[in-house]
This record gives sequence, C-alpha cells and structure tokens, in this order.
Amino acid sequence: MFAVQYHRYGGPEVLGVEEAEEPHAGPGQIRIAVRATGVTPADSYLRSGMLQSITSLDFPHVPGMDAAGIVDEVGEGVTGTVMGDAVFGLVPFADLGGGAAQYAVLEAWAPKPRSWSFEEAGGAAGNIDTATRVLDTLEAAEGMTFLIDGAAGGVGTIAAQLAQARGLFVIGTASERNHGFLDRLGVVPVTYGAGLADRLAPLAPHGVDVVLDAAGKGSLAELVAIVGDPHRVVTIADFDADRHGVRFSRSGAGEPTGWAGLPVAADLADRGRLTVPLHAVFPLKETATAHEVSAAGHARGKIVITVP
Repeated sequence: MFAVQYHRYGGPEVLGVEEAEEPHAGPGQIRIAVRATGVTPADSYLRSGMLQSITSLDFPHVPGMDAAGIVDEVGEGVTGTVMGDAVFGLVPFADLGGGAAQYAVLEAWAPKPRSWSFEEAGGAAGNIDTATRVLDTLEAAEGMTFLIDGAAGGVGTIAAQLAQARGLFVIGTASERNHGFLDRLGVVPVTYGAGLADRLAPLAPHGVDVVLDAAGKGSLAELVAIVGDPHRVVTIADFDADRHGVRFSRSGAGEPTGWAGLPVAADLADRGRLTVPLHAVFPLKETATAHEVSAAGHARGKIVITVP
C-alpha cells in the first residue's frame, strides 16, 4: 500500500508518501480502506521527538490517530460490523499512528453518520475520544458551567457540543475573530488572556464549575483561581500541569478511554446536534503542509488529510 511515513524525528520535512507494508485486522479489530484522517497535536509531538521520554517510535512510522473509510477486513470476534460498512474510529493506541495510509486498522469505531462527509468523519474520532474522557473525568453534569480555554480548535469545538448535549452551559475563550464562529456553535465567546476572570464575571455570575484547557498557553494558574480547585481543571495541552496540581489527560495514560462517546456522537450528528468544523483539508501528498498548519496553533476546527 502507499502511506505517509517518516524515518527519523524532525519537522514536517521528514514526512513523505512511500510504499509500506499493509496492516491487517487482529482479534477485535477492523481494517478500513481509508478515505480521510485527522491531524492532531499528538502527531507533531511524536514526529518531533518531544515525547521520547514517554514513548518511542518504531521507524518508519505512519502518523494519524483517527480515520474514516470503508471496512475491508473484520477481525476475529467482531460483531455488528461487516465488509463494506462506512465507519470512523481510532487506530490501536499501541501503534501511535497508522491513519495516513491507504489501509488502517481501527480498535474503536462507530458507523459514519449519514450527515457527515468522510472528511468530517475522518477528523472526528480522536477529538470525540478526548472530549468524552475529559467530560467524564470532570464529572460534568447537567446545569454546570463549563469553560473551555481554546474553544475554537478541534477538541474545543467537539467538547463544547458534547457538553451542551449533557446539559452544560459552555463558555469558550478564543481570539475575537473566532467569536462569531463559537456563537454559531452555541458557545458564549470570551477573549482569552490575562484578566479572564474579570471578563467571565458577567457571563457566569454564579461562577465556573469545571474547566478544560485545550490551548496550553500557560493559563493554568488563572484557570485554577477561577474555579478555586485544581481538581476541577483538566488540560490536554500544558505539560506543566503537575506544578499546578492539574490533571494532564492523554490517551493510554492509565485513564478510562472515551470510546463510548463515538456512537453517542454519531447519534447526535444524525439528529443534527453535532458538527465537525473543518479548518482545512489537504491531499495525502501535502501532509507536511497539514502538519505545519497544525503546529501553528491557529486552526478553527479540524485539519484533515484525504486519501485517494
């Protein structure tokens, strides 16, 4: 098959489309002919070598943590999914990638919503898993006020919608150019940065209950002060979390998965209650450019790569 691969740690320039060995579905897994795959910050962290102290890669490595496509292999023990089904889901966490390829193995998946294109579905699963895991960790419940720092990005947009479906009131920080975008998602927008507590006061007169830091811009001290308890803040982007007593949430770190959120999200999508905003869509041969755009940190929604 063909796949995006890299043979050493480095910048986006190490990425290239090459021939690669086909993966095959093991027990409890499926294989799909990939139509689209998402780009996540984790792809850049892994490719750059930033996470070498936590995990190492076997080279050559194929990036891509989630994907959507057509089922073409069904592993032993899998029920309810057959060849030809359109699905979206997550690659095996132990592989730390594999989505940016002609074929990919999934270990968690759900039927692709009829209302989503393959591009939307290809960039959805990782963010749904993360958002569900965070909401469960925070024990987010109906009636709470939920603040998302960095709400206009891929995880933020999905977390906001899943939180609203649970009955939470959602406030999201973003640059002013993204305030209209958040408002259309039902999120109350507020400008990020110093003085956030003062700007929040009229928006949340009864206070903020729980917080997700999806930006990683050094705001944890202020976010903890806003809610008054570090256990009510979760970050997915600030590696300085321990110093503030805040939980850093990432897949495969001993936490429960958010896989149960996949069918929930698919159902919400087919009822018109969950969209996947796309910042940009790139062909497979432009994966390096997609990684550059992702690393810049200004995406409004999800960055996706299509597979021919």
